[in-house]
Amino acid sequence: MSIASPSPSAPPVQPVLLFGKAEAALIGVTMLWGATFLIVQTALHDSDPLFFVGLRFGTAALLTLILTRKVLRGFTRTEMVAGSAIGIGIFLGYTLQTWGLQYIPSSTSAFITAAYVPLVPVFQWLILHKRPHIMSWIGVALAFSGLMLLAGPQPGLGFGLGETLTLISTLAIALEIVLISLWAGKVNVLRVTVVQLAVTSILAFCAMVPMGEPVPGFSWLLIVCACGLGIMSAVIQLVMNWAQRTVSATRATLIYAGEPVWAGIVGRLAGERLPAAALLGAVLIVAGVIVSEIRFKSKGGAKPI
Repeated sequence: MSIASPSPSAPPVQPVLLFGKAEAALIGVTMLWGATFLIVQTALHDSDPLFFVGLRFGTAALLTLILTRKVLRGFTRTEMVAGSAIGIGIFLGYTLQTWGLQYIPSSTSAFITAAYVPLVPVFQWLILHKRPHIMSWIGVALAFSGLMLLAGPQPGLGFGLGETLTLISTLAIALEIVLISLWAGKVNVLRVTVVQLAVTSILAFCAMVPMGEPVPGFSWLLIVCACGLGIMSAVIQLVMNWAQRTVSATRATLIYAGEPVWAGIVGRLAGERLPAAALLGAVLIVAGVIVSEIRFKSKGGAKPI
């Protein structure tokens, strides 16, 4: 009588960190975002929000147009639609958040804005029909917890006009990220970037009329800040559109969640000091980014699961 040999056990799984040039580029984006805080804060001494947003993104659109003029021929309807939709998302996100800050403290605004982190995988699931990986959900939870600590929300959070406007802005931010992924790989990155930057600028300038916002007087400080941020905005949008061809909306969002960490570093160099809870929040955000990039594969070389 032969004895059946035991069935081979399943090969052990090993974690694999999925990290490439696109992810590294998006980390660079968050570093630029973090560095913009002090510049914006300085510029708003000489300008109201809508005019500055219009000037900033108008400068970015003009710069991108000059650099990419050779590839602008052959615009497709899809590229115009994609650029316009993403531009609307950028405009709404920046504008609503800025208006909200007129009524609520910045720490409360930052806490509410952090809601875009868990919203992105939900939107990705609903719009792109891509169910996020379990590690992405864990990473989202860690990053969102870190953002709450970093923002330092005050007890007794209420929802007045400022809170409502800021909460709506998170929908626009999350939608922008998902829309970039929706059209990534289907359009020319350079042409779409020109359109979305131009649409953002035009909408901001047009919104000044119904909002009764005046045109500020000439200021070299305002010009320098707008041009500097315009260059940074052009680079940021180009990199986002390029990188999200291969990086999912959820993974990109976890990397974007590192923005407050870099903002904290810049603030510290400028003399600010983060409390212990905020430092812990920064650690949780970094942990969330790392965890979201982990996948498991068998020791025998099977594909990540």
